[in-house]
Amino acid sequence: MATTTPDTGVRGAPAGQGDAAAPMTHRQIMEALSGLLLGMFVAILSSTIVSNALPQIITDLEGGQSAYTWVVTATLLSMTATTPLWGKLADLFSKKLLIQIALTIYVAGSIVAGLSQSTGMLIACRVVQGIGVGGLTALSQIILAAMISPRERGRYSGYLGAVFAVATVGGPLLGGVITDTEWLGWRWCFYVGVPFAIIALIVLQKTLKLPVVKRQVKVDWAGAFFISAAVSLLLVWVTFAGDKYDWMSWQTAAMVGGSVLLGAVFVLVESRASEPIIPLRLFRNRTITLASLASLFVGVAMFAGTVFFSQYFQLARNESPTMSGVLTIPMIAGLFVSSTASGQIITKTGRWKAWLVSGGALAAAGLGLLGTLRYDTPYWHTALFMAVLGLGLGMMMQNLVLCTQNQVEPADLGAASSVVTFFRSLGGAIGVSALGAVMAHRVTDYVKEGITALGPEAAKAMQQSGAGSGLPDMDALPGPIRTVFESAYGHGVGDVFLYAAPFAFIAFLVTLFIKEVALKSSTVTAEAAE
Repeated sequence: MATTTPDTGVRGAPAGQGDAAAPMTHRQIMEALSGLLLGMFVAILSSTIVSNALPQIITDLEGGQSAYTWVVTATLLSMTATTPLWGKLADLFSKKLLIQIALTIYVAGSIVAGLSQSTGMLIACRVVQGIGVGGLTALSQIILAAMISPRERGRYSGYLGAVFAVATVGGPLLGGVITDTEWLGWRWCFYVGVPFAIIALIVLQKTLKLPVVKRQVKVDWAGAFFISAAVSLLLVWVTFAGDKYDWMSWQTAAMVGGSVLLGAVFVLVESRASEPIIPLRLFRNRTITLASLASLFVGVAMFAGTVFFSQYFQLARNESPTMSGVLTIPMIAGLFVSSTASGQIITKTGRWKAWLVSGGALAAAGLGLLGTLRYDTPYWHTALFMAVLGLGLGMMMQNLVLCTQNQVEPADLGAASSVVTFFRSLGGAIGVSALGAVMAHRVTDYVKEGITALGPEAAKAMQQSGAGSGLPDMDALPGPIRTVFESAYGHGVGDVFLYAAPFAFIAFLVTLFIKEVALKSSTVTAEAAE
């Protein structure tokens, strides 16, 4: 029989089953949750703080649209590939020790990222950051589920959603201010999260006490390798297709075929592993399968909304990095309101499906409306469209994890939670890569059309200004050419949202088929003790 010990990061003598099953008081939960929320804040901050600084970062490091996309995608890639591994390790080892390790990895990646001298070095550091962020994102959900019953979890998941909203809106604002402050500069965008991570480490050490099930285990490293390789190859193809080579080419066949083959090997390895990264039997559960599929498509919508707005406001509307953050507040306000309100109401009523379905419909509608963006679209239109998207995303993200956690055994909690997070990150990584490639292609076409319309003198002036290689410095462009570039980026970002809308609509359709199951009133810890 498995023994239970307090989760102090080090296994000690077995504790009584009564202690393991005793529910935590609200005060104990909030104390433990404080460090958890701080860790979650750090994870989200690392993704959002660079969004408004990226145009300046890529310009300083002499990168292009591909590098711009990969600075974001690199984090998503490593986050996606390692999320299932973190989830599985949480089922086997101390959750407290794991989240502290994730914070340490994040700190190391952040410090070195701030020292980057090239886009290649920055992308490599973002991979390391992503490994830490993957752990923080997955483990926050898992630890929350270990402490709190599904029926009560909606209330506390709302706090996670609120932190997500604050970090999402605070990140771009903070990143913009740092970038606009001469004596700081964009490198401090990577340093600023380090103190928060250190504080989170100290708080977690003092407040987080969970039982640990002591088990003899064997980590499925082969599964981790093959899923990472399959996802990486797919993202490399999506990023360069249509730019370095045609969509229909031998490179496409090789990369897609290789990714499918690696995916098949992963499935084979998982079917034979004693402790698989993703237990395939989980997908026999209809709710888990549908929630994972919906998360895949929600990821496309969520990350498209946070990545491309900075380019729209800075390159199409000539706003500063700071103002770019301010102007995205309507989307974050919508996300904040819907995530906290839905969590509170779900706790009171126990009903969650209506929120999922409504969220899918609003996200699809918001992206469709954002597809009409142009460089001269009135801001109040843009603000309204962003708010609709934010409301939809806030209703879906936490509740997809909640409905999954409600239907698994305690031993599979980590794996099941990380599966949903994995598919959301995978959708985001593929979406950002594909949509970034689409945007680069569309902007190039729109610029060519605009310059051709202006005549040969404009083409000559553009060539002399050096525009067209990398992200343009709008202030250095002559008036008419600058208008062409602003129009191109405005139209290009609009196209990106228009292409993302069908994915959100598919997520909406999938949620219609998820069966609503009453939320449990017992915690995972109590179930494990029983």
